[in-house]
Amino acid sequence: MATTVEIEKLAAEIGENIYIDVAKWHLYLSDAHLHTSLAQELYPMLESKDLNETSLGEILQGISVQLGGGKTSLPLSDLIPNAVQADLIKLLENYQDQV
Repeated sequence: MATTVEIEKLAAEIGENIYIDVAKWHLYLSDAHLHTSLAQELYPMLESKDLNETSLGEILQGISVQLGGGKTSLPLSDLIPNAVQADLIKLLENYQDQV
């Protein structure tokens, strides 16, 4: 069972290193206030050692990001570039090794 401290630590790592790309602007997930909710979704996957690209993709697909004041929304998976998603996998693998 994850503690708040563990989730906050993971959220900080994600927030500082992972970003969404909007019109070639890099908006880090901490600035977009998406890092904590993503960490909460990802932590059970780390605990169960079920980390893979497919499960990560499903989680990112399931997180809806509102744009334009709620006029539209896109899945987080559509906003994070593929290279950054690969970085997220590496970050999660490293985090998992440390836990």
